Amino acid sequence: MAAIDPWHCLTCGHDVDTKHCPTCGERLVRAKDLTLRQLSMEIFRTLTRLDSRLVRSLRYLLFRPGTLTVAYLEGPRKPYITPFQLFLTANVIFFAVQSLTPVKVFSAPLASHLQGQDWSPFARQLVTHRLAEKGMTLEAFTSVFDRMVAVNAKSLVILMAVPFTLLLIAMFWRRGRPFLAHVIFALHFYAFHLLILSAMLLVLRMTSWIAGPNFQLAGEDVPLFVIQLVLVAIYLYTAINKVYHVTGVVRAMSLIILVTAVGANISGYRFLMFLVTLYGV
Repeated sequence: MAAIDPWHCLTCGHDVDTKHCPTCGERLVRAKDLTLRQLSMEIFRTLTRLDSRLVRSLRYLLFRPGTLTVAYLEGPRKPYITPFQLFLTANVIFFAVQSLTPVKVFSAPLASHLQGQDWSPFARQLVTHRLAEKGMTLEAFTSVFDRMVAVNAKSLVILMAVPFTLLLIAMFWRRGRPFLAHVIFALHFYAFHLLILSAMLLVLRMTSWIAGPNFQLAGEDVPLFVIQLVLVAIYLYTAINKVYHVTGVVRAMSLIILVTAVGANISGYRFLMFLVTLYGV
């Protein structure tokens, strides 16, 4: 570090004769640092540094399954954003895209719970009791429920990773991976899942624009469900081999179990959002 005129660091209180304080890292503020040009350069450096890591992370997540998980566990970490940052980014993208369509993947409205789900008979009983407790009409309750369930689905979506993590632990505990490895794998997987759902919703939205107002967006159509499970299977087939080193029959059986669990987890999360919202109104 080149010597310069001594200055007093206001952050830690030390006298310093270098550009950066060796104790706390504070930098000497100079006149040129307060110019619009310098501010613009700092903004550019910040954005390009963030964007390069984000774009690289998204590219590896989508096209090199398992690579980010291995990199977080074994290195290098620096070129990528953290698993939780990536998950939050995917979450924001998904719910932003979903807001452009009437499709509700996770936040099914009350009418769907009462009429279109496997648990609808049970749901009708719970809603009837809840209406009696609250002294509300079904119409008034529905209005409040549909607003709250959308908020709950956004804020609690990370809960989907919990049962998936537990399943990974049960299946791969002999593979020598630490507990954190399963958590990271689950976060990366659900970031991927949210992104492919976002892409599918965008395709549906564009199709509706092309086909006109008579086109119906059906969020629970069998083709939509099947396509996402196929993409999920492709991701998991590669990722479990890269992270857990499973091959052959074990790999195939693991894939079947995990894909089945993903499909069940979607329904389970919808039902959980129903219960959370029902007793949160």
